[in-house]
Amino acid sequence: MIPGHSRYVIVGAGIHGLSTAWHLAGELRRRGLGGGEDILVLDKRGVGAGASGIACGVIRNNYFQPAMRELMAHSVTVWESDPDAFAYHPVGYLQIAPEAMHKDVAKIFAEQQAIGYPSVLVEGSATAARTCWRCSATGGRPAPRRSCTSSGAATPTTSARCAAWPPRPRPRGCGSPPASPSPGSHTSGGAVTAVETDQGVIGCEQLVIAAGPWVRDLWAMLGLPSHIPVTTPDGTVHDDQPMWTYWALQEGTLAVDPSEFTTNEGAPPPVRARRLRRPALRRPHR
Repeated sequence: MIPGHSRYVIVGAGIHGLSTAWHLAGELRRRGLGGGEDILVLDKRGVGAGASGIACGVIRNNYFQPAMRELMAHSVTVWESDPDAFAYHPVGYLQIAPEAMHKDVAKIFAEQQAIGYPSVLVEGSATAARTCWRCSATGGRPAPRRSCTSSGAATPTTSARCAAWPPRPRPRGCGSPPASPSPGSHTSGGAVTAVETDQGVIGCEQLVIAAGPWVRDLWAMLGLPSHIPVTTPDGTVHDDQPMWTYWALQEGTLAVDPSEFTTNEGAPPPVRARRLRRPALRRPHR
């Protein structure tokens, strides 16, 4: 049963919405200000029904951007805190790179060591072959101190459902019938006071939109500007720039004939088509 009011309403039951609900519930309890019962998660279709449900499922801290290093390390510790509850499999992560990437991989390794993230850099073809053999000799699990990183894998849809249900703190609404939210006209002084769904209006004190690429549509429902001024690092102001820009990401398909993998109707495969679109948020200058 969808309630008529909730202190916190989160739109989107993917990894961002569920993570927000989980961390918010924990913080409310720590401060003695409430808990998961004060949070309602809404989704048009269900838990993990969008991009979160088709993610590759790799849990790792092996990204090249230094700014992400500590954030990713923290994320891995969350997954490792309760593997059963998150359907997480800590099997390790092994990256095999060509000589052209030698310096980049060494840099990643050095940065991992700097923050205490467990990893091993194996250099040389003979040593690498022995390491891979030892990994396979343990039934697919890395032998002690032989895995590249402390990482693993998870099934996205299963993990999302685990995050929404016990034993994790469960916000209200995760197990309720899906509701299509529209925060359009329910505002006061510029703040959203309620969301309108296909199952009724829900009053709220705080609204969090975690709807992935659909955030553009909810932004429009709120009557917010489609074009904004953007200031670049050198101080130049570029007026009338689109608030939302979607980039086409063709990861891993650059050398593949686009017509090789299509549906019976000749259209792109649904998973790749959905993964090609990613929103880029451009914030207004203050």
